[in-house]
Amino acid sequence: MKVTVQLFTELSIEDLYQILQLRSEVFVVEQDCVYQDIDGKDSKALHVIGYKNNSIVAYTRIFKPGDYFEEASIGRVVVRKSERKYKYGYLIMEKSIHAIETIFKKTTIKISAQEYLISFYTKLGFKKIGDLYLEDGIPHTAMVKS
Repeated sequence: MKVTVQLFTELSIEDLYQILQLRSEVFVVEQDCVYQDIDGKDSKALHVIGYKNNSIVAYTRIFKPGDYFEEASIGRVVVRKSERKYKYGYLIMEKSIHAIETIFKKTTIKISAQEYLISFYTKLGFKKIGDLYLEDGIPHTAMVKS
């Protein structure tokens, strides 16, 4: 998988379409969660995109401190279901963490993790802070890596 980091204004129409399609495929259809994915924050984010055979199979968006949380953050972490067996989630997260460290010069990163992925994020160095809460009807917990 080849990974790039792009500003919103650098995304091609095709890439933007594939990103929104992938996010909808997983967050709305697979997870059966009706929510407003297009939240007006994509233009502030850097987009970390994983390509395989010219198709987007993994994605995150990252924010500098103050644009989403007080800390730098990673969100909309997604890997196409058929590609998860290759552990692309780890690769896209490692590239996202590296981008925050090199572009934003920050080492503290906050995420809002779905409950079933807490052990995945723990393996990447994140620690739970606070209690579980519902976000769009799905149990989440805040996690921080410093």
